[in-house]
Amino acid sequence: MEKFRPSHILVFGATGNVGKAIMDALVSANPAFPRLSIFTSKETAVSKHDLIDGWKSSSVSVLLGDIMNTQDIEAAYREVDTVISCLGRGALEAQKELIRLAEASPTVRWVIPSEFGTDPEHNELSAQEKPHQMKLAIRKFIRENTKQLNVTYLIVGPYFDMWIDQYKWKDGFGGIDVAEREAILTGDGDTKIGFTTLKDAGTAVVAALRHPEASLNAILRVASFVKTPNEVLSEYEKQLGVKFSVKNISLADQEAAERKMWEEENPWATVAALRRIWATGGAMYERFSNEDIGLGDGEMESLEKAVRKHINLYK
Repeated sequence: MEKFRPSHILVFGATGNVGKAIMDALVSANPAFPRLSIFTSKETAVSKHDLIDGWKSSSVSVLLGDIMNTQDIEAAYREVDTVISCLGRGALEAQKELIRLAEASPTVRWVIPSEFGTDPEHNELSAQEKPHQMKLAIRKFIRENTKQLNVTYLIVGPYFDMWIDQYKWKDGFGGIDVAEREAILTGDGDTKIGFTTLKDAGTAVVAALRHPEASLNAILRVASFVKTPNEVLSEYEKQLGVKFSVKNISLADQEAAERKMWEEENPWATVAALRRIWATGGAMYERFSNEDIGLGDGEMESLEKAVRKHINLYK
C-alpha cells in the first residue's frame, strides 16, 4: 500500500466547523485530488446551499442521503477509495456503520475517522475521561471489525480559534476577550499546549493524504505551534500594545465546576473536561508528526499569525 494515492475522496460531516476547514483545504489542494465528494442530507443541502454550491463550483460532487440508511451509504461508496469522517461529537457512533460498510466495500481502502482532537489514548488516565469514551469505542470497533481497511487517526488541537474565544460564553473556563482586554486562564498558565488552528486541521489532512507511507495505519499528532497560555496572552498584549486584566482559575475550582456540570447533565461539561485536560498536559506529546507528513517550519500557522487573525475580527 506504500504507493497508494487517493483517487476519489468522500467526506462526511463536511459542513461542520472542522469539516469546513478540511473541505477548504481539500478543494484548494495543489495539485488537486482527482475526485472529491461530500455526503450530506437533503435538509443540510437546503439550509447550507450557499456553502455547498461554492464547493460544487469547484467540481465537488454532492451525494444526498441519510447517514443512517445502509443503501445510501453503499451507493455513496461506489468508486470511492478514501473516506474522511468529520462528524461531530454527537454523531460519532454513526461511524461504526460507516466503517463496517467501508470494510465490506470493494473499493474503499483508507478511512480517516473523526478524531481531530485530543488523543483518547494519551496516557493511563485517558480511558476514564468521559469525553473520550465514544472515540475509544470507535477505535475498539475498528480493531475488532476491520482487516482490509487502512485507518489513520489524526490528533489535533485544542483548536486555537475556539480555545481563545470561549470566554465569550462567560463559562469561567478560560479564554481571551479582545474587546474588553480580559483573560481567564486555567491553572498558572505555564503548561505547554500543542495548539492547532482550524485552518491547519485541513492542512494536516491534506498532508496526511499526500504521505500515505507515513499515514496509513498510524496515529498522527500534529500542532500548529506549542505555547503556554501565558505566552499566548503575551502575544495579544504585544500586538495590541496594552496589558490585559487576568484571572487565573485554580485547577481545584475548575474540577469542582466540572463535577457539578456532569451531575447536572450540563452539555458544557465536555468543554469543562477538555479544558482541564489541556491545562494539565493532555495536549502535549513526546513528539509531533508534522515533519513525518511534510509539514516543516512555515507550513503551519504561527502564534503571531493566529493572534493577528483573531484581533482583526474585532476591527
